[in-house]
Amino acid sequence: MQLVDNETFFRQLSALFESSAKSGSIWLTHKRFTYEGGDAHMSSESDDTKEFPCLVRVTDGKEAKFSTVVQPSDLDRFHATYGSVLKSSMTSLRKRDKKREKLRAEEAARKKRRLQEEIAVEGPKRGAGRRKRQRKIKAALRLEESKKKAQEREEAKARAKSS
Repeated sequence: MQLVDNETFFRQLSALFESSAKSGSIWLTHKRFTYEGGDAHMSSESDDTKEFPCLVRVTDGKEAKFSTVVQPSDLDRFHATYGSVLKSSMTSLRKRDKKREKLRAEEAARKKRRLQEEIAVEGPKRGAGRRKRQRKIKAALRLEESKKKAQEREEAKARAKSS
């Protein structure tokens, strides 16, 4: 990975956004830069007040990989420029497919309604209509199983939220 200064970083980032405007992805990562060239030590009292530089990495998953280190004093200026570069490159993003989201929401609501409905098992036990009754019995059993699974999922969500 190539370490460049901030201005070169923005030039390369703009070029990368332009090259991947039609297709492709770009990954941006930010993290606190703590490496100072020596052995790593456990945190001490001075770490609370110390300001660390920020490491910003960019890759397209293929050949373009570069990064820059932003000092705490330059952070405001860096973020202003960084924000303007990101805003200018957002024009090539795809819009959300609201129609597909709406269909998924309707399908989920339909499934929920189906779980609430009861299947009436009626018809003769023997003779004409027996197969229809057997299918209804199997459907009722499947409905009960799916209700149990849905209940277990809801309980698991509730436990996850509470812990």
